[in-house]
Order: sequence, then structure tokens, then C-alpha cells
Amino acid sequence: MFKKVPHTYVIVFAIVVLSAILTWVIPGGEYQRTTVNVNGTNREVIVQDSYHQIESQGQSWEVFSSFFNGFVDKADIIMFILVIGGAFWIMNASKSIDVGIYSFLKFTQKLEKNKFIRKIGVNNIILSLIMLVFSIFGATFGMSEETIAFTIIFVPMAIKMGYDSIVGVSICFVAAGLGFAGALLNPFTIGIAQGLSNLPLFSGIEYRLFCWVVINIVGFTFILRYAAKVRKNPEKSLVYTDDDYWRKHHNTDMETIKYYTPVSAWVCYIILLLSMIAFSFYYPESTLKIGNAKDTFPVIPIVTALFAVMGALSLRKSVHFFILNLLFFTIIYLIVGVMGYDWYIMEIATLFFAMGIFSGIAFNKTANEITLLFLDGARDIMSAAMIVGLAGGILIVLKDGHIIDSILYYISQSMNDFGKMASISIMYLIQNIINIIIPSGSAKAALTMPMMSQFSDLIGVSRQATVMAFQFGDGFTNMITPTSGVLIGVLGVAKIPYDKWVKWIGGFMVVLILLGLLLLIPTVTMELNGF
Repeated sequence: MFKKVPHTYVIVFAIVVLSAILTWVIPGGEYQRTTVNVNGTNREVIVQDSYHQIESQGQSWEVFSSFFNGFVDKADIIMFILVIGGAFWIMNASKSIDVGIYSFLKFTQKLEKNKFIRKIGVNNIILSLIMLVFSIFGATFGMSEETIAFTIIFVPMAIKMGYDSIVGVSICFVAAGLGFAGALLNPFTIGIAQGLSNLPLFSGIEYRLFCWVVINIVGFTFILRYAAKVRKNPEKSLVYTDDDYWRKHHNTDMETIKYYTPVSAWVCYIILLLSMIAFSFYYPESTLKIGNAKDTFPVIPIVTALFAVMGALSLRKSVHFFILNLLFFTIIYLIVGVMGYDWYIMEIATLFFAMGIFSGIAFNKTANEITLLFLDGARDIMSAAMIVGLAGGILIVLKDGHIIDSILYYISQSMNDFGKMASISIMYLIQNIINIIIPSGSAKAALTMPMMSQFSDLIGVSRQATVMAFQFGDGFTNMITPTSGVLIGVLGVAKIPYDKWVKWIGGFMVVLILLGLLLLIPTVTMELNGF
């Protein structure tokens, strides 16, 4: 018996070993696959009734090589984490984030003078607004990996506000997860699932909007209640001792900070402004996409003009506020890049890398000092990157053992001979189970929806209901499955042990999964627009 709960690495490696054991128990099998065009993008999907058994490949010593292969498979997320860690360490050296948090808290104290706001609770309003923004991001363009970067911002802010790292992770990662599950216009889940089901793109949005609102109300309430409990008694936090890391690194005496603006900051401002002006001529207009809606307008020239004004004003105050301004516009360009230019991890990592370099230059650091700070940041966050590679080994073992398709086949067969409500419930359960072994929403949609939509026709259930079973099954368990590189990355960055996270979110998961089941009932029993 363990005298204490095993380390996160031990837990994940145990799952790798269990996966290897399953390759000796579950017969090998595979589906034939074909490529289809879904909303303008080629997707590999399973051919109906093509499952056949093949010789399984029992995994043994491969549990050790899976760490290496998992690193290769998750190289994009791992590199993203290292770059983010290095970039923010450079920024942290300037104490700009501490200055920003301190200024933010002073602003919230002023708001408390308003009787109405004080009655509601200014912190409740702030946390709710942050969560609403991230939920919208998750629901509209599928924000997921991006939350790793925001974790570094919101965890220290939450702790300074009297909360813990779990609250910091919740207001960005969990909130985006709630929106992801609501999936109003998410092109990576709803878009693909409806396309494969031959449904009008983003149809049935009226009922999904209702579901998104209900999911957010339940989710926000749970998070706010936990936050209030921790603020009342910080030692009741599951991660109170783990958060000593953040208290140590963000325990700046604000009285010792000298506010000034070196010439190097003005040089950075001019270089960045000239670069943005050049980009404004090169990209005079940008087309931003939200679901089916598209709008073209001069977003980059507008952002450039804002930077010109806000950058100059921040420099007049202090270099710290200029660096915070860089962070703000980095986030703006992240949103524009994702919505307008299909940016993904590589582009976003590049954006934050540039932010880190210019933060160091603005703070008058030499090239050697910036390099050493970046390496210190990458070293500090290395454990988060390593655990992502180890978790990636779980899927490597299952794939190499040729049992993933067998798992898909056996659980899909469990839907036979049931009524409508029971069938949609089983579909939902299956999607939750599959999400543990295939956490990618787009990949899971491509693999399961061709089968599920055909089956829904046979039992007389709307294909739209099947899409929603996928939507909920894909969304909720992303926040707990150890095979999710994003979850493991976020927890690694926040320094939250996986076992403590499961202990906190386990009951919440049960509530969300049951809520999803209840929200599926009207899709079978009522006439809904688009269903």
C-alpha cells in the first residue's frame, strides 16, 4: 500500500502499463478508412461495417519506448509549453505581471465602494466575466490549447485575490471546457460532426444555445461556490501547500518596485509599431469567421492604431505597463489569428516567443540575460512538458497494440436492441468512454459520427440528437481524461497534481455528465427547431 498518493508521473505511467496489459486481453482489429471532404477539409473516416479482426500486437517493453514516442507524437504541445514557459519567465523578471495584478486589485477595491456591486461581490462579478469570455471562446472557435498560456496569468492572479490555483485554472481552462461542451459554433466538433451527418452547418443552434446557458450556469455556480469557500479559509484548498510555489514567485514587495521607462522600451515600441504598420498595408482587411458568419473589415489597421495610442500612453507611465500592453496585444493578435487566419499551436507559440523577447529588450536586458531567463523558464516548466509526453504514450501503446478500433467496435455493438431514449443515452455514454482514449474532438467526430448517424436513422432518432450526444460526450470528459495533452499541460503549468485535480473535479464531472443526459431528453421527446 502507498503511504501517500502516487506522483502524477506514477499515475500516468500506471495507465500506460494498464494499456499495455489490455493489448494482451482485447483482440486486435481495425476498420477500413476512407477520406471524405467535410466543410472544405479532408477527413479520414471509418467505412461502415468494415471492422475485421487482425492479429493483435501485445505491448511489453514498449511501455518504456512509449515515453519517447509520446514525446514525438505530442511534440507540438510540448514545444508550445516550453516556449510559453520561457517567454513568461522573461516577462516575470520585469515584475510586470505582479504590477498588473496589484493594479487590478486596487481597481477592484474601488468598485467595492458601490453598494450594489459590494452586495453581489466584486470578485464574483470579475470571475464570472472572465469565465464568460473563455466559455464564449470555447463555444465559438474551440479554444483549448490556448488556455495553457492563460494559466500562467490567471493562477497567480487568483492566488493574489485570495483563491487557489484550482480557481485560476477553472476561470480559463474549465470555463473554455464548458463552452467547448456547449459548442455553439465550434468548427472542430459541431462543424465536423454535422458535416459528416449531412446536416446543415450549425443548424439546431437555438436548442444548443439553451444548453450552453444551462451548462454555464451550473458550471459557474460550482466554481464560484468553491472559490468563496477557499477565500473564506485558504487552508481548506486541496492545493494549499502546492500553491507555495506561486506565493514564492509572486511575493513582490510593491514598495520596492521602481517605475521608469528606459530608452530600450521606446525602441521596442517604434520597431513594433513600424512592423504593425507594414502588416496593415500587407493585410488591409481580414475576414474573421464565427460559425457560418463571416465579416471582413480592417482589423489589423485598427489594432495598429490602438497599439500606437496605448503603447505611447503606457510608456509614459512605466516600462511595466508597456510590457503589460504587449501581453494585451499578444492576446488580441492571438484571437485575430485564430479566427481570421486559422492559426494553431506553432503560430501562437511564435507570437508568445516574440512577446517574451521584446519584453526582455524593453526592460533593458542584454541578449545573454534574455537567453538565460528563457532557459530558466523552460527548465521550470519542463516537468509539465515531460508529463504531456508520458501521457501521449498511452495512446501510442493502444494504437501499436491494434486495439483502439476493437474498443470502438465492441462499444458500438452495445447499442443494439434498445429504445430511442436508451439508445441516445448509450451513444452519450460511449462518446464519454471513447473520449478517454481519443481526446481529440475532430478525430473522434471523424471516426464515430459516420456510424452513429447511420444508426440513429435505424432507430428513428434525429441525427441532430446524435450530434449533441457526441458534443456533450466529447466536451465534459476533456476536463478529466489523462490522455488529454491540454489538461495534463495545464495542470503541469499550474503545479496541480493530477490526483488532487481528480479529487476536486470528480464530483463536478458526475454533475455535468448527468446534466448532459438530462439535456439530451428533449432531443428525443420534443420537436425542436433543426432536429
